[in-house]
Amino acid sequence: MRDWKLQLKAEKDLTDLSNMFNSKIIGWINFYGKFYKSEMYSTLRHINKALIMWARKKYKRLARHKKRAEYFLGRIAKQNPKLFKHWELGIKPTAE
Repeated sequence: MRDWKLQLKAEKDLTDLSNMFNSKIIGWINFYGKFYKSEMYSTLRHINKALIMWARKKYKRLARHKKRAEYFLGRIAKQNPKLFKHWELGIKPTAE
């Protein structure tokens, strides 16, 4: 996940990121879900943190507001829960 460098992909849209990384997320869910479920949840939460950092880089109004960026992604996750595979499982950023 470190080599994804999400914070450097500020020119990409959220749907582009979803298309780029959903196959890897599905693979991790299949592997960790079978062998190491507790680690799966922390890994998927880490993906959400990386998406929050991406939002802070992409949108200037979120740059200094970590919670605001988390709420922003949480609202998107509520509107479109099938965008990322781990959002379908209920591991979403918090929305106000």
